[in-house]
Order: sequence, then structure tokens, then C-alpha cells
Amino acid sequence: MFIMLTNDDGIHAAGLRALYRHLRQAGHEVRVIAPLTEQSAVGHAITVLNPLRVKEIEEPGFSGLAVSGTPTDCVKLGITELLSGRRPDLLISGMNAGANVGPDVLYSGTVSAATEGAAMGLPSLAVSHNSRNHVDLESYAEFAVSMAGRIPWAELPTRRVMNLNLPGCAFSACKGLCLCPQTDVPWSDWYEERLDLRGNRYWWLTGDIPMDKVKTGTDKYQLEQGWATLTPLKFDFTDQACLNELAGAFPEALHSKSED
Repeated sequence: MFIMLTNDDGIHAAGLRALYRHLRQAGHEVRVIAPLTEQSAVGHAITVLNPLRVKEIEEPGFSGLAVSGTPTDCVKLGITELLSGRRPDLLISGMNAGANVGPDVLYSGTVSAATEGAAMGLPSLAVSHNSRNHVDLESYAEFAVSMAGRIPWAELPTRRVMNLNLPGCAFSACKGLCLCPQTDVPWSDWYEERLDLRGNRYWWLTGDIPMDKVKTGTDKYQLEQGWATLTPLKFDFTDQACLNELAGAFPEALHSKSED
């Protein structure tokens, strides 16, 4: 397959490099178009007030294009311009350092890059690893490449993102693959107030998804139990039940329904 590889940790990130190596070893043609610098938690942001610049990265065993923008910029610019009209068979975003489960998909540049690919009609896979210490990164990269090859892309609905999260334990301790829904538990955030060297206040965001509220069987729960999780995502946010309730409150309003 011809695969476009991107991420949000930047073109020099270990997770992207591991996926690149194993995709190549599996016989795939890979084109890397990734952010020049880390773009974690930028969500689906695009650059509109500054020009985008592209730098070629050539190193022993690696080549790619680094974009001075967001992960979504990379996908949009890559598909429309940098690939010279050649459409990838598959877009992979990752491997991210840190999981992207539950509400993370709204913040994640990794998932957003895959979402943009799906919106542009490409089969798209987001890959994240629940560790920032690169535990068995090579083994998990090989596993992710294998999973990408087994997903029945042609049989899936269009404009879907496959969200693969890999556990932070050693690969030998991974329990296997779990197909599961995402958790609906939001982050519990707080800010740590600190003082800089001049005595001025600043704040540092921290927080977590509280495990005591996470339902058994959801992606966050299964991942913490040592499973690799695969969750199909769609991005139609319409709440149909609420829309029907509103129709009762506004009987004079036109009640429109989409046609499949």
C-alpha cells in the first residue's frame, strides 16, 4: 500500500520513526508529512494567519517532509499539494506518546489528523501508546502495522477513524486486542499555581480521567487493564433524541432530517 504517515509529536518523534521502520519492513511505500515541531493537544486547528513552510528531512534510513503547522495542516497540505495528486491508500497518524481515549479525541492532534484524512475520503488510523517512556515501542509498532493490514477498510462505512491505543506495559504483558467503545467520562482538570524566578504567578494544567467513574469495557478501562483497544469513531455530533425534544418545544419550526 501507499501510506501517508503523520503525527502530532513532530517529525523527529520516536513513535513516528518506529512506525515508519515497520511499515517499510512490511513492504509498504511510506510518505511522511508531519509537523516540524511538537503539536500535542492542538486538536483540529488549522493555520490561517501564517504561511506554511515545508522542510525536507533526509537522514540515514529516513526521509520525510516537515511542515511548519499543525497535524491537520499536514494532512490538508499533503493531500492537496505535496503528494502531487497521488492519493494514499491509507493515512496513519502516530504513534503518539500517550493514550488518546474517551474525551482525548477532542483535544488530540493525532486523532484530528486522522479525522481530517477521513473527511477527505481516506481510510484513516490513529495510533497511540499509553507510555511516554517508549516501553517496547518497536514491538508495538510492529503490532500496529499488523492491525492496519487486517482492518477490512473496504467494508467499513466512509469517513470513519479507527482509533488504536496500545498499553504502556511490556509487549509480552499485553493481553491482546479489545474492540470497545470510548469512555464518556470527562477529564478532571486542575491548575497548579507556581511562581517564576521573578516572583510572577503562572499556572500549569494537570489532571486525569478519574478511573472510579470509568465504565468497565470502555477504551480507558481496557487500556489500563493491559489491552490494546480499537475503537471506530465517527464525527456526526448531532444528538437526534435532543433534536426530537426540541421539535416538541418549537412546533412552529421546520424540523429537518438528513437524508442518508
